[in-house]
Amino acid sequence: MSGLMAVEVPSVTTVNTLLEWAWDLVEPALKDAVAALPEPEARIAGYHRGWREPDDSAPPAVPAARHGGKAVRAALALLSARAVGGPATCAVPGAVGVELIHDFSLLHDDVIDGDPLRRHRPAAWSVYGIPAAVLAGDALLVTGLHVLSASASCAADAVVREVVDMLGELLNGQSQDVSFERSRRVTAEQYLVMAEGKTGALMGCACALGGLLAQAPDDRVAGLRDFGRRLGVAFQCVDDLLGIWGTSGRSGKPVGTDLATRKKSLPVVAALADEGPAGRRLAALYEQPDPFGEPEIALATTLIEEAGGREKTEQQVEQQTVAAVRALTRAEPAPEVYRQMQEIAALLTSRDH
Repeated sequence: MSGLMAVEVPSVTTVNTLLEWAWDLVEPALKDAVAALPEPEARIAGYHRGWREPDDSAPPAVPAARHGGKAVRAALALLSARAVGGPATCAVPGAVGVELIHDFSLLHDDVIDGDPLRRHRPAAWSVYGIPAAVLAGDALLVTGLHVLSASASCAADAVVREVVDMLGELLNGQSQDVSFERSRRVTAEQYLVMAEGKTGALMGCACALGGLLAQAPDDRVAGLRDFGRRLGVAFQCVDDLLGIWGTSGRSGKPVGTDLATRKKSLPVVAALADEGPAGRRLAALYEQPDPFGEPEIALATTLIEEAGGREKTEQQVEQQTVAAVRALTRAEPAPEVYRQMQEIAALLTSRDH
């Protein structure tokens, strides 16, 4: 990582150039970590990242995006270090570790959900098979933990504890998400707890790692962590909106799949709680045993909006975003970094939907 020290933060930046800066810092070390995996897992992880095709041809038919959600967690880790007065480079191991763990969770999520697309390409499990995709995810998790535990920092023990706690929350959140599919009704409160574990915990961990690796005091690390957690919940809510009203071009995944599988996303949860005609019709539709085709998906989409599911989810996005910015203020970030982290928050919570 010695060559990374020469990279400087842009003095004037758009969000995309900010994410490019973060990716320039992190990508070399991330590629080294993936290349060190056993060959089958390295091949699958490289394909998942968009660095290679299944037959190893280069360049990939669909080039890997270098900004957007894929670089956000890395950028948050680096910016969190700068927010509390440390150099961004001290947080590179944290950013790499979080990216590896995030990819582990995505590989497993796609298997669990049966999603055929990821980042505008066929999901890894659909190309290499389920066992191989699961093993690649496991390898990424182990490698991520190794990168973090080997970080040359007096904060290494705190870093590992932070990540282990996050993994426990991530597992619980994913378990709750799966169990919701079998539940007749889920409350909005239950959903938000799930979202904080499944999505908020990892984003909060990314921010906390930046603060820990910069050796910030506990109260400032807590502010960074809470910023990421609240931002992660807001991001999950926006993702739910895109899953119903977005496009595959924006989300990188098939639109309508959540409804076809009767997933209890927040718009659905909020709409099912409505006691009016639309909410009752949606509940009856969800209880039908027959699979959903395009007519049922279209009807469900209409009923969810009529029952207030879209509006209530958008309100939750706003509330979580406001809470995130308040938490960031508690971390007492440097003014320029405060603005940059707000810009990333705006990117995550104002995608088209």
